[in-house]
Amino acid sequence: MSSVEQPTVLVVEDEPAQREVLAYNLEAEGFAIAKAENGEEALVLVDEAAPDIIVLDWMLPNVSGIEVCRRLKSRADTRNIPIIMLSARAEEVDRVRGLETGADDYVVKPYSVVELMARVRTQLRRTRPATVGERLEFEDIVLDAETHKVFRDTKSLKLGPTEFRLLSTFMEKPGRVWSREQLLDRVWGRDIYVDTRTVDVHIGRLRKALCQHGGEDPVRTVRGAGYALG
Repeated sequence: MSSVEQPTVLVVEDEPAQREVLAYNLEAEGFAIAKAENGEEALVLVDEAAPDIIVLDWMLPNVSGIEVCRRLKSRADTRNIPIIMLSARAEEVDRVRGLETGADDYVVKPYSVVELMARVRTQLRRTRPATVGERLEFEDIVLDAETHKVFRDTKSLKLGPTEFRLLSTFMEKPGRVWSREQLLDRVWGRDIYVDTRTVDVHIGRLRKALCQHGGEDPVRTVRGAGYALG
């Protein structure tokens, strides 16, 4: 796992043994874990834990996995969270239904844990590339999440850990405007209280670091909204 903050996986499984096996293996791979045993709890935890990816069982009590998937994919604030659906239903019609509901991947039980870990990383490579050690590039800036190094116009830059996480967040989605609250959740985490003004301080440090060898400031302030790269 790279030095970028741990991605959070929400495991939604009503069978305790299966839930713990999944959690154990994901933690061993370096992921932070949130766990839910039914659909209702999963919907609550999505808002509380802000997971980067969801491993979701189809057959859940009360609210089914299919319904959880449908609700999350219909919301603007959660539709981009990758969902891997787990199911004992192996028929093509069931796979199609799961994918058409919005699942990003469909894994049939019993499954290989090694294969499931690979599928989790594949989805994260698409949505959170820095968390799986990918090399990110934006204009003349290169961020290597595996070695924790940043270059601009081939010159090495010195960044603190918080500034590195901020830059990786920006570089994963260039042009996206991030509010201070969203940056707090992504970079500092929801469990830590940090004043929003702290974001401004670290943005200032990031700007200084990015321009330490010259060049224009690539971080854009969007009045009343937040910050964006480019």
